[in-house]
Amino acid sequence: MYKISEFSKITRLTVKSLRYYDEEGILKPSCRGDNGYRYYNGEDFKKAELIQFLRDLDFGIAQVKDILKNCESAEDLSYYLEEKQEMLRRQIQKEKELIRRMDRYLKPKDAEVEFMEYKIELKSFPAITAASMRYRGKYQDMGKYISDIYKEVKGKGAGEPFCCYYDDDFKEEADIEICVPTKGVVEGKNISSKQLPPVPKAVCTTHTGSYEELHRAYKALLDYARDHGLTCLTPSREIYLKGPGMIFKGNPNKYVTEIVIPVQ
Repeated sequence: MYKISEFSKITRLTVKSLRYYDEEGILKPSCRGDNGYRYYNGEDFKKAELIQFLRDLDFGIAQVKDILKNCESAEDLSYYLEEKQEMLRRQIQKEKELIRRMDRYLKPKDAEVEFMEYKIELKSFPAITAASMRYRGKYQDMGKYISDIYKEVKGKGAGEPFCCYYDDDFKEEADIEICVPTKGVVEGKNISSKQLPPVPKAVCTTHTGSYEELHRAYKALLDYARDHGLTCLTPSREIYLKGPGMIFKGNPNKYVTEIVIPVQ
């Protein structure tokens, strides 16, 4: 058995850390003397090595606790490491996206979006037959759903895809319907074939550029509606006249999106 000071030396964990791990239930000593002193054995040493290994790989305390509760073999550990790798890849991708967004404000060639002038039009839209998929979730999930719809529609598409937004405000979990116009009714496992009603009157504008800047076009439309005494209705639409392909995203500065907000 090892006293806590001895165990600290052979594990390279400070006494403070060992006491903390004890309190958190991560690494409890195998024995506690009548005087309250902590004593550790060989099995505790193996667990301490695993904890140190996981902490060096940036596993959080809660994650370490979860692994120790369920990990019984090297094979089990490999699954946790694979999951951690995937979490890190997602984090790297998120941070790359943050860098890219910062670049938009640092590079003069991208600053022109800031000063885009939007031409506002009043238009009407006829009823349209479309294959649709409605979900509640994040806005950035739309791409995969559009791809799924096209797989089922196959060659029966008859126009640019668009999304209907049924919320009148921004939502973390939004109510979104993705639509692809079709030639007649289309049968599918995961899609609904329906006729969307006509839109008698709507304020519309076209945005050229990345989707991250679409909010500027919405502001222009809402300002116009307010200045002309128009009441905005739902669902609004985004019609993707030119956007990313099924495989490559292309140049986001050349995406073209028409935004439609019904009014009365």
